[in-house]
Amino acid sequence: MDAPEFRTIIEPFRIHSVEPLRMTTLEQRRQAVRGVGYNLFQVHAQDVIVDLLTDSGTGAMSRDQWAALQHGDESYAGSPSYYIFRDAVRELFPFEHVIPTHQGRAAERILFSVVGGPGKVIPNNTHFDTTRANVEHTGATAVDLVGPEAHDPASTSAFKGDMDVAALEALLRDRGDDVPLVMMTITNNSGGGQPVSLANLRRVREVCDRYGKPLFLDACRFAENAWFIREKEDGQSGRDVTDIVREMASLADGMTMSAKKDPMGNIGGWLAMDDDDLARRCRDLLVLGEGFPTYGGLAGRDLEAIAQGLREVVHHDYLRYRIRSTAYLGDSLVAAGIPVLTPVGGHAVYIDARAMLPHIPPLEYPGQSLAVALYEAGGVRSCEIGTVMFGRQPDGSERPAALDLVRLAIPRRTYTQSHIDYVIEACLHVAAHSDELTGYRIVDEPPTLRHFTATFEPVG
Repeated sequence: MDAPEFRTIIEPFRIHSVEPLRMTTLEQRRQAVRGVGYNLFQVHAQDVIVDLLTDSGTGAMSRDQWAALQHGDESYAGSPSYYIFRDAVRELFPFEHVIPTHQGRAAERILFSVVGGPGKVIPNNTHFDTTRANVEHTGATAVDLVGPEAHDPASTSAFKGDMDVAALEALLRDRGDDVPLVMMTITNNSGGGQPVSLANLRRVREVCDRYGKPLFLDACRFAENAWFIREKEDGQSGRDVTDIVREMASLADGMTMSAKKDPMGNIGGWLAMDDDDLARRCRDLLVLGEGFPTYGGLAGRDLEAIAQGLREVVHHDYLRYRIRSTAYLGDSLVAAGIPVLTPVGGHAVYIDARAMLPHIPPLEYPGQSLAVALYEAGGVRSCEIGTVMFGRQPDGSERPAALDLVRLAIPRRTYTQSHIDYVIEACLHVAAHSDELTGYRIVDEPPTLRHFTATFEPVG
């Protein structure tokens, strides 16, 4: 008998403990979100049924990660847990200097505090929110150079996270003296969780070499990116994910990492590089704001859990389940006629709120309207990735973002298929009443990263 091919996606793990959910009513949710100024970041987690706000630090740790916690050594300096962590990082990313931080944005802050500053330009395929904020906080300019396919939500190009290499070369030709390094975000979160191809990384590397610029990876979803390369890129089928990750690392001079994503941690991150002088300057800032270089703001137990997570995330059974289960949500929404950014990315499904709510202008935040409606309808918390997050410019003006999306980010190993079926039902209900939704205006906002704490009110 031939080996059967099953359509059902099963989780490649068993559940040892459970966390009860508080099942709220429609009216309770309406009161909850109204009471915090319609900002879903401010809603209490106990008032959320399915929390798809982010996949950052929200995943479930494995049995072996919990066991690794018990090995944590909390020595202030020279903890053996640091060396276990460092060696696990180098197994995939063999950079000379591995500098732990409490999370990814700390690595960004340190790096751009050293290389940024007024007049500097940092190109990226697409900066995410904290990356852009940390660049701009130094006075530097963050420039997005993603390829043209990324701006078409309906495009089915396999690698919509790729950088526009011609645009990068033009920038380096015109302003090369102002560019301290080039960044590449894998996968491209702001662009819909879309992967970057090895071919594109190689071409970017060639341009960087020609102009003498280091290339850094924002690599927090590196394993998902490697799986897409394995599955979609010519000549990569059948390769081991670990080998693909090492090849990606070999094309870079350094990296920032949020260990709260693919490394499976609930907290943590790191900054890594080969340049001795840059590493020294970064460590100086680490000691000032994070901690000693062998703990960097983390407990030894966190370092041990991350090290184990790095071993688990490259397992093919896990990655197959991870990518297929995300696609299950996206494909179901597409089949129901809900506009979704395609192809479906690795960690999240992105609903095209501008297409779903064409009657709401971008400056009345259709993504925010859709996200609030999903919460009220089903207790599903999502995240606006659009004009609220990216519309405000460094000079204080505002313009529509390239896309207005709502991200349904799926925590790792946390929800089952029935939870995702429930999310699909909530989306279908909101879609059936989409013409009843109204826009929002901002009542109060901070000067940076406003989406975290701004308050809103419905228009009209």
